[in-house]
Order: sequence, then C-alpha cells, then structure tokens
Amino acid sequence: MALFHIEHVSEAVGMNLSLKVILPDPRGMGEVPVAQREVLYLLHGLSDDASAWPRYSMIEVLARRYGLVVVMPSAGRSFYTDQPDGQNYFTYITEELPKYLQDVFGIQPRCEKTCVAGLSMGGYGAIKCGLVRPDLFRAAASLSGVLSLSIMGMDTDDKRKEGFRNLFGPLEELPGSEHDPAVWLQRGAAHPESLPQLIITCGRQDDLYPLSLIFRDACKQLGVNCIYHEGEGRHDWPYWDSAIRLVLEDMYGPMPEGF
Repeated sequence: MALFHIEHVSEAVGMNLSLKVILPDPRGMGEVPVAQREVLYLLHGLSDDASAWPRYSMIEVLARRYGLVVVMPSAGRSFYTDQPDGQNYFTYITEELPKYLQDVFGIQPRCEKTCVAGLSMGGYGAIKCGLVRPDLFRAAASLSGVLSLSIMGMDTDDKRKEGFRNLFGPLEELPGSEHDPAVWLQRGAAHPESLPQLIITCGRQDDLYPLSLIFRDACKQLGVNCIYHEGEGRHDWPYWDSAIRLVLEDMYGPMPEGF
C-alpha cells in the first residue's frame, strides 16, 4: 500500500487543506486498477485532522486486506457543514474532493463503489453525506457519532457551545433545521429505496451512546434499514479501531482469509 500526504488548495473552503490517501500497491491489484477500486471516505472527529485514522488505527492494514482506496480529508471543527463564513466543507467533501481525486488519481466517483464513515463529528458528517447525497454513496457509517442535536443544548458551561453557535446559529433553532440528523432521516425515509446502507456503532460507556440509540430507534420508526452494533467501549481509539473492522465487514464482507 501507499500512503499519500497531500496539501492542496480547496476553492470550496478557500484555504489549503491536508489530505491523506491510501492506495493499493500496483503489484497487488491484479486485474482491478485504481479507477475501479472500492473507495472509502473516512472522516475524523472534532479534535483531529486527516492524520488521525492512519496514526491511531489499523486502517492501512485493513485497507490492504480489502484492496481499498481510503480517502481521509481534513475538515477542522466544521462538522462537515457549509459554514456562514464561506468555508464550504460539505461542498468540498461531496463535490470538489471527488473531482480532485478523479483528476489526480483517476479514481472514478461512482455511487456503487463509494462508501463513507466517520467517528464522532465525522459520524455526523458521514450520515449527513449518506442521507443528503444518497446519489454518491452506497453505505454510510457512524462510529460514536453525533446523531442527535441534543448534545448542542448541553451544560451551559460547556465551552464548545460558542463554537456550535458560530457554525449553526442560535442553538434553540437547530431542531428541525437543515443541520438536524432527524430531518435528513425523515426526508430520506420518503424514498428508502434510494438510501445508502446505514451502519451505526457505539460503545456503551460513551457519553454519546444515547445519541446512537435515538437515531437507531428513529430508523426503526421510519422503516429505514440500519445495521446497528454496540459493545463495551468509550469515546476513544481502542473502541474505534475495533469498530472500524465491524463496519468494513458490513460494507465489504468478511475479512479475507489470513488476517
């Protein structure tokens, strides 16, 4: 496998961004070139960047086993949204980045070959990508994701609340807005046949565990197919490194022999 570190200027965000890309070794690709490989967009959490997944998990080893192209963008603390200040991270992930990867690596942006997953803030971003742009992804997975806006109304002393206001506007207006996962899910449920496979996983000792339960139950009520996993674990890399293996099995089948 090759791990590329790329610095490039994004027009959608208006600044230079870091990007990590895992590509299969040409000698091991057989008759399946990069242009026809399965592609996984893997999104980081609130306090991380593009380097987090390759630094703290076994994703490069897992990608080698599955023969995946793995794309790990940087999105700051944006929650993968198009922001009021013009830094349009959702547009970057869903429109600009696929075109960039096609131009640079020949990676074809095909829905049937493209999945998205992320942890915490990245889980929010991955589910948003899957529900708002189901034409781009065949599966979307959240690992310990922010899947309910109830976290935005947390303890008034939470220092993150000011950042949330800068991103989303008045927090009391968030429920029912374009930023609300419940709204994406309700809209998607009108055409469930067009939705990607949704995958949710969270550790039972995670503070965000109740948010995954809220989203899981909403899927059931709306008749939206959702694969759900839970287990022992906190909001940390030991859990996510284990959980990403389950997610990949849901997306791509059992781990190839010898792993």
